Amino acid sequence: MPTRLPRADWLADRVRDALVAELDLTPKPGLIDRRGAGVHHDMTYATMQASIAALVPGFQAIAEAGAAPDDGVDGLQALRARLGLLGREAEAAMMLATGGINTHRGAIWCLGLLTAVAAARDPADWQADTLAGAAAGLAAIDDPALDARRISNGRTAIARYGAAGAREIAADGFPPIIGHSLPTLRRVRAATGCETTARLDALAALMAVLDDTCVLHRAGAAGLAAMQGGARAVLAAGGTATPAGARAWARLDQTLVAYRASPGGAADLLAATVFIDRLEAESFANRQGENAHANAIA
Repeated sequence: MPTRLPRADWLADRVRDALVAELDLTPKPGLIDRRGAGVHHDMTYATMQASIAALVPGFQAIAEAGAAPDDGVDGLQALRARLGLLGREAEAAMMLATGGINTHRGAIWCLGLLTAVAAARDPADWQADTLAGAAAGLAAIDDPALDARRISNGRTAIARYGAAGAREIAADGFPPIIGHSLPTLRRVRAATGCETTARLDALAALMAVLDDTCVLHRAGAAGLAAMQGGARAVLAAGGTATPAGARAWARLDQTLVAYRASPGGAADLLAATVFIDRLEAESFANRQGENAHANAIA
């Protein structure tokens, strides 16, 4: 790894980069970006910045925990319990920084899992499928300290609409990322050379397939259908860089504003997509370096 930082610090910095990338991406339908607060009345761009800064130490601690697990089933269960504790501590730091506003709870969950499993592996093994599969194994383990009585907007939406929640998506290996946003990000990047376009289209790919519990909570099944249908229209028009796709993207923004619905779940998974993409690029660079070293010795 071409860095002087300890691996835990490096990984936490890459999480921060991914969260900043998601925040700065503009324009995003219904979401906070550089234009403004989207549909939100209780948080701003500055609130999100403060939240991200407050979360970095928590992700450092999560990476340190992931780097030193015990072997076997008991070791994984102990790691899962430790990650649950660290996740709640990170959430408390977030709430303190934002004045009690939930800005990144979903991101703590998905990026926490991915950070922990990346910390446990050599950078040469940071392939997307490997990371997602390892995270799935952790997500499937119950957190022994979780309060079953705890109520959240996501849990309420899952119970009411039968949607897959963040835990189910992670335990299934993040199919919206592996099957949709990550391939879209790379395909559009290769075709256009524009990172902003690639990330906007990756977000559209997520919104087209995700049962976003943030949208379900605010706008119900009708709002979710409008989001998914609008995102599919963007992709069918050739993506956000085409004139027709840009118009469809703007219409989707207007639709979500009318529903007062923010696709926060898609935003969290977009940050995770950016994170995985960066780790896999680092993995490729490490393998290339190892091959060059082996050839030099030979």
